[in-house]
Amino acid sequence: MDLQLTGKVTQILDEQSGQGKNGPWRKRDFILETKGQYPKQVCITQWGDNIDQQAVNKGDEVTVSIDIQSREYKGNWYTDVKAWKVEKAQGDVQAPPSAPGLTREGNQEMDLDDDLPF
Repeated sequence: MDLQLTGKVTQILDEQSGQGKNGPWRKRDFILETKGQYPKQVCITQWGDNIDQQAVNKGDEVTVSIDIQSREYKGNWYTDVKAWKVEKAQGDVQAPPSAPGLTREGNQEMDLDDDLPF
């Protein structure tokens, strides 16, 4: 299952690091505000080299591919939203308008007899 969230980075939290049984680790959380009628704020975690290789900045519009995992600790459940891929929005790039009588596929003549009211 490929889960993705799209939105705007509204906050970047301080990086955390430590030493675990498998060696050193580091993580950084950021807050993503989703789009839509009822925007949600989601705390997403980046781990290790992903922090540097797919850096996010406050204000970035991004699409984040995530894994969601819950774990139990002393009778309580905790859920992590982990980013494994972050793609920055390319902006609203529009295709150039095609010239009259041409299509976008191979610039062939268009059939203009198609019952359009204009």
